[in-house]
Amino acid sequence: MAIPISYNVRNLRVRKGTTLMTALGIALTVAVLLGIGTLVEGLRNAFELSGNPLHLIVMRQGSTSELVSIVGKASFDVIKFEDGIAEIDGEPMVSHEVVSVVNLGLRGNPEEVANVSVRGLSQVGIKMRDDVQLLEGRWFDPGKREMVVGKGVHAVREGTSIGEKIFYGRGDWEVVGVFSAGRSAFNSEIWVDANLAGSDLGRGSGRSSILVRAKTEADAVALTNRLSDDQRLGLEAERESDYYAKQMSTARPIEVLGVFVAVIMAIGSCFAAMNTMFAAIANRSREIAVLRLLGFSRLSVLGSFMIEALLLSLLGGVLGCLLVLPLNGLEGRIGNAVTFAETTFQFRVTPFYIGIGLTFSVIMGVLGGFLPARLAARRDVLQSLGSN
Repeated sequence: MAIPISYNVRNLRVRKGTTLMTALGIALTVAVLLGIGTLVEGLRNAFELSGNPLHLIVMRQGSTSELVSIVGKASFDVIKFEDGIAEIDGEPMVSHEVVSVVNLGLRGNPEEVANVSVRGLSQVGIKMRDDVQLLEGRWFDPGKREMVVGKGVHAVREGTSIGEKIFYGRGDWEVVGVFSAGRSAFNSEIWVDANLAGSDLGRGSGRSSILVRAKTEADAVALTNRLSDDQRLGLEAERESDYYAKQMSTARPIEVLGVFVAVIMAIGSCFAAMNTMFAAIANRSREIAVLRLLGFSRLSVLGSFMIEALLLSLLGGVLGCLLVLPLNGLEGRIGNAVTFAETTFQFRVTPFYIGIGLTFSVIMGVLGGFLPARLAARRDVLQSLGSN
């Protein structure tokens, strides 16, 4: 016969102080783990949404990012007439783009500077980004030193409001608009006219990369192989989605450090839960003896105290999840190890990570509650009745 769960709930309520302190320790551990998880999920979401499955990024062979790649106009002129490329308004969907960085200060703290990606692109390049919408102002006019900034840059960096000017290349460029690219990494960029940016940067007709949209999945595969195998071009094509997926390496050190800290805290939380349960057993020796005299088996006592430890840990897990919920949707920023520029993203609390947090708390409850529960089940009945 099993001991009613109401018995365990009543005992936790009686020991409010120790219950709350132990649950809070578990909650903080879960919150640390989930906090890192929401950061990683936000970054992953931003990079995944940046990659269109039909888009190819063409760069110089061996280049690890657009920032260190150079692709000449002659290659662009060859590629834009390849078979299998989609069209828009009668033009091939091919964009010759230049990527560089500019230093900008933090709003309210101009001394805290960071690299921000500047992408020079054509009007076709803008149209190829399907999720991009203009929030304020207007798009830049070709041939003019004008910029439109992503909402992530606009939110945190100085000099990015409409009408303000940013020194870039050989002169000042005026901010004329703010755009949104959903939750993608393009929100971390500033967009300008490609021809003028290339001239200001002294690149002539050379650019960083070529963005190509294929008509179909089969065309994307064929184009990737054809462009990469053409030794005359000396270029390498890869899926845009694969290119941005590689940038998740930025989050790896933070993820590893966060999990390490969470594990260390979890060990401490397990000992805290263990001490709480040991103290409960010491104060309830006679109760345990009475339960045994009433006919409850050692296994029932073991199960009852394990349930109590699990209830305690689940309470901590739920509190930990509630602590992390306010992070959902908040803007964050992190240095990108691939582009050497800042990437903005939104923290994302997903059901998957909530499940991980609750599972993690249950594991702590099992590890912290087993030894005390085993001790309670093995206590001698007569000795327990005689204890104070």
